Amino acid sequence: MAAKPFQCPIIIRKEDIDQLGHVNNVVYLKWVQEAAAAHWNFIATPEMKKDHVWVVSRHEIDYLRSCFLESKLFATTWVGEIDGAKSERYVEIKDTETNKVIAKVKTVWTLLDAANKRPKRITEDFINLFR
Repeated sequence: MAAKPFQCPIIIRKEDIDQLGHVNNVVYLKWVQEAAAAHWNFIATPEMKKDHVWVVSRHEIDYLRSCFLESKLFATTWVGEIDGAKSERYVEIKDTETNKVIAKVKTVWTLLDAANKRPKRITEDFINLFR
């Protein structure tokens, strides 16, 4: 089954701009986390959100183009391979006016039990949410 992509707008703030006049690279990680959280909050049940948390164990980012305060962007995210307590999440950040890809990101997330903060196997009900 193919993963269902989820889209969300990105708001560039004045404080996101660095001394070179473009969005600072660290801000992209914030956008990735915001897109993942928005996706999770959109698809998960209240019980799932209460009983589980996600943590990042790895980020890979390809910065393809610069973006600026006036840039209009959106993020598309989807879940890839799932193995045990870990899942891959992909995020593409695009310019809404040109549809050109600004950045491509692959992140590895680990599902934790909210009560004891230990890794928890991703079950079929979770997989079905993402597919």
